[in-house]
Amino acid sequence: MFLRRSPVAALAALVLSACAMAPVSAAALQDDAFATASAADPQFSPERLSDHIKYLASDELEGRFPGLVGERLTLAYLQAQYEALGLEPGGRDGSWLQPVDLVRFTPERAPTVAWIGADGVSHPLISGTDITLRAGPADPVVKIDGAPLVFAGYGVVAPERGWDDYGDADLTGKVVVILRGQPESMGADPNFYGSATHKTQEALKRGAAAVITLQDTDSRWRRAVGGAARPRMTVKGAHDTRFDGSISAATATAIGGAALEDTLTRAKSGALGGVVDLKVRLDVDIAETTEIIHSNNLLAKMPGTTRPDEYVVYSAHWDHIGKAKEPNADGDDIYNGAWDNASGTAGLIEMARAFKAGPAPERTVLFLHVTAEEQGLLGSEAYAADPIYPLARTAADINIDMLPFTPATRDVAVFGVGKSELEDILGRFALAQGRTVTGDGYPQQGFYYRSDHFNFAAGGVPALMPWTGRDFVEGGIETGAAYYEGQMDRYYHKLTDEWRADYDFTAAVQNLDLLYRLGLTVADSTTWPAWKPTAEFNAIRDATADQRR
Repeated sequence: MFLRRSPVAALAALVLSACAMAPVSAAALQDDAFATASAADPQFSPERLSDHIKYLASDELEGRFPGLVGERLTLAYLQAQYEALGLEPGGRDGSWLQPVDLVRFTPERAPTVAWIGADGVSHPLISGTDITLRAGPADPVVKIDGAPLVFAGYGVVAPERGWDDYGDADLTGKVVVILRGQPESMGADPNFYGSATHKTQEALKRGAAAVITLQDTDSRWRRAVGGAARPRMTVKGAHDTRFDGSISAATATAIGGAALEDTLTRAKSGALGGVVDLKVRLDVDIAETTEIIHSNNLLAKMPGTTRPDEYVVYSAHWDHIGKAKEPNADGDDIYNGAWDNASGTAGLIEMARAFKAGPAPERTVLFLHVTAEEQGLLGSEAYAADPIYPLARTAADINIDMLPFTPATRDVAVFGVGKSELEDILGRFALAQGRTVTGDGYPQQGFYYRSDHFNFAAGGVPALMPWTGRDFVEGGIETGAAYYEGQMDRYYHKLTDEWRADYDFTAAVQNLDLLYRLGLTVADSTTWPAWKPTAEFNAIRDATADQRR
């Protein structure tokens, strides 16, 4: 059957044949794979996208909170869509689902804590004034007497940056105090080394019982106090941290004295190379109640034709935050989550439709809908910890969280620009649309570390997530930035984030077209996209190099 060639595909092919695009590393793709993707003609329907969003964001689903009626209805809808498309279930043993058991922790009472100095005198600390503590995934009830307290600077280990706060320290049974964030030498914008994920991993590797973050500004301390009494979720069995928490700068210096003040100054200017014993022991008594919430990721797959044991993942979270405690003045109490992330969920369904209608991919393509993103990226954390398909043989993760509902833009905004060769491939296709790849415009927000692609990146998989462009074709960056910030203020995590008939899908369809071509190129390439030399995830990826042909 003759297929009409889209203007984007034709332009891409012309640009390729004219060699007008910037060269891309041979490790990123092969030109034949790029040519196949350029000639494809994916059709993304605004009407179908809108229909998916309308159902997924309906009141019937009650805000799609994990473990409740919204989950059951959402997963049934997704499975029906993929069955109708003729895709295969992607879970184990022929299932569409990957079970994810979540644990919700709720404080039973305020924790009690005291520090004991070298003189043996016990000094009680007031929860919410001096310190905040929460039970970790290991046990909701924690009672520890006399745990040694040590200071480890930022708690960062980054050999490629010449930074190591731990050296050969053995932290077995110890409580580690670390500074929030990352060293100034690593830049003002957040990176992997400043994340709680990295810091927890490094402390646990050395046997630590707990990590306490020193909040060195009043605003950060107030934020820590504000969240200390709320319920929170973890993945069951996620890690063995006994407890975690935050400590105010005033309390930390009162405990550590002049020695800690001197060490703080040193820690901010260079790696410690080993922990500092604060000559203090900590008594802790924490009691929380727990509730197991049985939830699920959902996976659909299209097996690869020649390399079915190599994978490209498209991901999106299906969940939102459920219902409000009290209705608003209009009587609305449902966080419908139309933009966040019924839109990305709809995008994944339609991406699968495009793949089914297009050339068969050589690598297996997976469509992964993860749970509990809104509770801390938990569904993708569970997948990365127990991947159904090996991360070492996963070529890329392309994550869709909140499609852009804007007019046409000149930019293709991505989180964490400059991290992987996926951006180079995307950039070639973007040029065919008359667009360029840029950052998201708010690097200080650390968005790259705040959606589900991050758990793939932390597992070494090159991962990319597009965002809303702000350089409007009509009106430029001034108009686009104001529009975007207004949309975020009006809808993001608000009761107002409901389906609307007036969505502008122009940029969304453009982005989906690009992401389809990107994924198909990676799926058909015999090489593996790589991290850029300055990316934080190179060592993690390199450790599994022998598992990739």
